[in-house]
Amino acid sequence: MAASLPSDISIAATDHVFHVEKQDQLQLSPEDHQQITERNKWVLDSPDPPSFCQEILGSIRNTVFCRNNKTLSSSQRPFAQVVAFLRSVFPILSWAKDYKLSTFKSDLLSGLTVASLCIPQSIGYAALAQLKPQYGLYTSLVPPLIYSTMGTSRELAIGPVAVVSLLISAMVSKVVNPVLDPVSYTKLVFTVTFFTGMFQALFGLFRLGFLIDFLSQAAIVGFMAGAAIVIGLQQLKGLLAISHFTTKTDVVSVLIAVVKSFKTSWSPYNFILGCSFLIFIFITRFIGKRNRKLFWLPAIAPLVSVILSTVIVYLTRADEHGVKIIKHIKGGLNPSSVSQLQFNSPHLRESIRIGLVCAIISLTEALAVGRSFATINGYTIDGNKEMIAIGSMNIAGSMSSCYVATGAFARTAVNFYAGCQTAMSNVVMAITVIVMLQLLTGLLYYTPVAILSSIILSALPGLINYSEAYHIWKVDKLDFLACAGAFFGVLFASVEMGLMIAVAVSFAKINLSALRPRVEELGRLPGTDIFCEVSQYTVAHPVAGVLIIRLNSGLLCFTNANPLRDRILKWVAEEKEKEAMKTPITGVILDMSSVTNIDYAGIIALEETNKKLLSKGIKLVITSPKWRVIHKLKLAKFVDKIGRDCIFLTVSEAVDSLGSS
Repeated sequence: MAASLPSDISIAATDHVFHVEKQDQLQLSPEDHQQITERNKWVLDSPDPPSFCQEILGSIRNTVFCRNNKTLSSSQRPFAQVVAFLRSVFPILSWAKDYKLSTFKSDLLSGLTVASLCIPQSIGYAALAQLKPQYGLYTSLVPPLIYSTMGTSRELAIGPVAVVSLLISAMVSKVVNPVLDPVSYTKLVFTVTFFTGMFQALFGLFRLGFLIDFLSQAAIVGFMAGAAIVIGLQQLKGLLAISHFTTKTDVVSVLIAVVKSFKTSWSPYNFILGCSFLIFIFITRFIGKRNRKLFWLPAIAPLVSVILSTVIVYLTRADEHGVKIIKHIKGGLNPSSVSQLQFNSPHLRESIRIGLVCAIISLTEALAVGRSFATINGYTIDGNKEMIAIGSMNIAGSMSSCYVATGAFARTAVNFYAGCQTAMSNVVMAITVIVMLQLLTGLLYYTPVAILSSIILSALPGLINYSEAYHIWKVDKLDFLACAGAFFGVLFASVEMGLMIAVAVSFAKINLSALRPRVEELGRLPGTDIFCEVSQYTVAHPVAGVLIIRLNSGLLCFTNANPLRDRILKWVAEEKEKEAMKTPITGVILDMSSVTNIDYAGIIALEETNKKLLSKGIKLVITSPKWRVIHKLKLAKFVDKIGRDCIFLTVSEAVDSLGSS
């Protein structure tokens, strides 16, 4: 084997090979020219991309219908399309045919376990939403049944959740006072739930799930943490049995109300009772984490707390000594609420606005939870179908006395660890709630309100993710700014203000990236036809006489077109002024492989760039334009202005063409 060459000799040899290759490529044969011309036609003669209407119709068809029916005969196709449609809308038709008794046993156990957690939580979350207790139970009945037929997640447990309950309480109470007019307040909540479902279904039907992503993960982390603290402070009302409490949600107003309550009236018995069972729930959770086989212990702890505290209050008559109790809970199945939906109300605009906020927040939580557990189990969920399923269940829920339901992390985790196999566990849970509503609501008469507050408080630590906030700070300071803005906005202003700050920071980050995208010079890697950024790969050599530029932006539009034009022209001027330049610039190559779309302002900027370069005797060449980009350039006649011979498939072919011209 030959001895290794010294590094300086090796580099010199590599540079020699590069220059030899460069000289060889300057002399293109007629066959090479012909091949390059043919490949240019691939770019220029590509078919027109689908129109906006075609995209919308195609997204609906792909979401609702099955694509794999082209091989069927014409007589089979109509029936197959109907079957495919039904299976697409109702996934239960696909997995129910292979359902086994052993699978049902697992779902039965998990459904009963989740129900033991769901029932007390639902009553507590209804109180958080300033609704009567039965509405929380109603929300744990109809939506889970609808989702079990339409959802694609096996583990997602459906019902009311703390954050959405807080949203409804904070936003709807500003429109209608729940204390002064509880009937109108309840009607408005049902109307908000209807619009929440409509928005969610439309997001899925038209594949608009990207709208949810405008609320970044960092913003969600901050919002959830702030909401958890606000919810916890709100529970001091039940834990201390405070009669008159503030309707505001910011931390300052709540703390002032708590301090004032100590000077007037509060019940120490409520506080002792609630804290005792809160400690009990945390102890069971600690045991469950230490021993996975005892997963059921923290799951049934809230229900055990309700039963024990109710028995204690009943036997000691503690309600006569200041302990607040739930009293009457209306039994029976969900009554219809269709007539209570207010579409002609003066508050319709507010209902739509609140519905949109609730739709985004509840979908974000449900999809995040569903995808997390689907990944653990090695399958994927269809995000668009999930949105349609969640939207449909909320629309149905609004007509059956339910408020906004979604997938809850705590209940889903219990469902997962209990061995859930399919969405049938939601059916078991709903049937258990039916039994509760029909037969057992009277037993909850003496249940202390402090226990419901302690159950909600026990669920809040899971909403505060310290480690993820720390990782966000380490990775991206702007993302952390959105996280902190959402957190402090919810904490010191209001829920809406926290969301507005988070969205504003996220939009500002997007706009900064769009306004000032990176423009990089490319060079050839020695001995190859690969062109890379010279700032990243120091071995990449600029091509003599040619300036190769890559636009690192997904969109060339009115926000960044002029800065990009000025940057390119300034770059060319700087290159021409360099004294070390032996070969004058004869061409500028724009690598547009990263640009997925362009608007009219972007095209105008390219035209101005081309004119100014031509005035200096420099040829503008474009390579790797995407489908929509080349389509719009042809529509705007820019291809005719620049010349069809200035559009290339790759940077390498453009360099070879400029070098041989």
